[in-house]
Amino acid sequence: MILNTTHYNAEHKHIISDLIGRPFSLVQKLRMKGIGSKRMIIDEVSPNMKSLMNKVSDINYANIELRPKGILIRINKGLKNFTWVIPYYQLVLYKTNGSSIHAQGRFVHFRNSKTFKENKKFFDKLLDLKVRYDLTYTMPTDI
Repeated sequence: MILNTTHYNAEHKHIISDLIGRPFSLVQKLRMKGIGSKRMIIDEVSPNMKSLMNKVSDINYANIELRPKGILIRINKGLKNFTWVIPYYQLVLYKTNGSSIHAQGRFVHFRNSKTFKENKKFFDKLLDLKVRYDLTYTMPTDI
């Protein structure tokens, strides 16, 4: 689900909390050594997300925020902000010349640049949280 979060909207806050949980507390953020990525350069997006990208040859940026049951990808388009809400059960990550995040029939590919390399620890933390989430909701195999 993609929301226009340029201006505060209480309804958006409730939607995000219902889908992927409330933000981590300050103590949890400190324990995890941060829950947000540095901004990364968007290299390519799926055709159904082209409207969120700048029309001119400007560089498009995004950053990722971790939540207990999913992630938020915040995309900047000029003066507008869009937030893509992705629960962990829909999240798929690919590591191909950068990183690609797929969910809900959409994808965002981040360029393999200096800022992307600085986010390696963040992506390790993201994968760890996704694995922990998947382990809590696995079905028994001996049925």
